[in-house]
Amino acid sequence: MKYKNKTIRIISAMITVLLLLFSLAGCGQAGKKADKVPKISEEASDELAASTDPVLIEANSRFAFKMFNQLVKEDKDQNVFISPLSILLALAMTYNGAMGQTSSDMADALEFSGMDIGELNQGFNDLMLSILNADKEVKISIANSIWQNEGFSATEGFIDTNKEYYNSQVRSLDFSRADAVDIINGWIADATEDLIQDMLDRIPPDAVMYLINAIYFKGDWTYPFDEGSTTSQEFYLDNDNTKEVQMMHLREYFDFGVSEDFSGVELPYGDGGFSMYMILPDEGIEIDEMIEGMDERTWKDFIDSLTEKDIDLYMPRFKMEYGVKMLNDSLSYLGMEIAFSPAADFSKIDPDVFISRVLHQAVIEVNEKGTEAAAATIVEMVESAMPVEEFITFRVDRPFFFIIADSRNDSIVFMGKVVEP
Repeated sequence: MKYKNKTIRIISAMITVLLLLFSLAGCGQAGKKADKVPKISEEASDELAASTDPVLIEANSRFAFKMFNQLVKEDKDQNVFISPLSILLALAMTYNGAMGQTSSDMADALEFSGMDIGELNQGFNDLMLSILNADKEVKISIANSIWQNEGFSATEGFIDTNKEYYNSQVRSLDFSRADAVDIINGWIADATEDLIQDMLDRIPPDAVMYLINAIYFKGDWTYPFDEGSTTSQEFYLDNDNTKEVQMMHLREYFDFGVSEDFSGVELPYGDGGFSMYMILPDEGIEIDEMIEGMDERTWKDFIDSLTEKDIDLYMPRFKMEYGVKMLNDSLSYLGMEIAFSPAADFSKIDPDVFISRVLHQAVIEVNEKGTEAAAATIVEMVESAMPVEEFITFRVDRPFFFIIADSRNDSIVFMGKVVEP
């Protein structure tokens, strides 16, 4: 909105990922909290947002849209909701252990190609710090951790890099313990304010490491909806079917933009450091068709088109959970198949490990007051022996797409498709 000069804002997208493993001291206690990322002044935060590597932000946006597109194809006619940033963070940590073809394939899939590893790590460090300090009125946390099975130890360089740049805690845990899964799940639940529970289903016998990222977001609308204006109305699932939903209503000045196949409105949170971009395909264009045509360029063009308008807004109250999704096939399709096989080279972690599973889960609730959302990503490593001004009426009454981003530099934190609220 009026909180930024859109013509100089650089597109973002950050599907974040990373580790969330935290463990109790000495293998016993559960529920220790992750280290807090330091708070910085508002002025320093704005300077950091403006100086965040635009190459990294654009690369993260490319990954976000191509990953989301792939999941939409796999889960056609279903709600899809992810945190690209969480996915990226977890895999960026893992990427620090890759060598040779494994490293180059991961770089291609994650859009890291051409980036110096040191600059990449520093870029993510700056980005996390910027996002965490974007808006004092919005609650957001990013937690990273690495869990190692007792008796297994990754190389010192790999561990030190992830501690330094990703603020990752590193813990040793006996994976054969009966409560090992509960300990890790307890950490994830704590890091996501209990929005994500029981994410890890099992620990296979040859698992040696987990890298985990968890993100939590809670923001109140800058301009909240009046609950008294919410009414039961029809939402068009398709041309032939409708569903009764609780439709919120608000008349306010918002930034409104258009693209070739869609239009959208920016809904700020708190002091405007974060926004939800509610995007609706034009009449006659299917939601999946619209999403397929979106990439970092269309996203930037849309952002640049935003201008303040008097908006008569209708949008549904909604809550959804994108249950635990294994991303192996999606990431393999994007080019990092070798990382999931014994042929992988993660010798900067250990010469005999590869990725067994990448798991992702995300939840969101949107109501009259604001939005609460969380996501977590788990990277499971196993030993190689294991197998593998006129007012505008904007009525969101049909399948839609949305993005939650740092509105100062457009770094994408969450994105979703709703076909049935």
